[in-house]
Amino acid sequence: MPEEEVGIVLKFFAQPSVAAVKVTRGSIKKGDLLRYRGHTTDFTEEVTSMEIDRQPIEEAKVGDMVGLKVKERVRENDKIYKVEE
Repeated sequence: MPEEEVGIVLKFFAQPSVAAVKVTRGSIKKGDLLRYRGHTTDFTEEVTSMEIDRQPIEEAKVGDMVGLKVKERVRENDKIYKVEE
């Protein structure tokens, strides 16, 4: 399945397992399948919860800084790819 880089992890918050992400290309929508990749990170997960300034949103565009709920730990500078089905 092709992948397109859409963002980068800026920070990780262990409680409640949220990645602070900057959208660098395209957009991220609820329901998108994202792959998180880095030096020690590599997993795929569907976007189920996304917020800007603690307000739930449906879509994030280039330049937005968003919080994404993640099931595993991510690290600063991990790349985020949208998996195209």
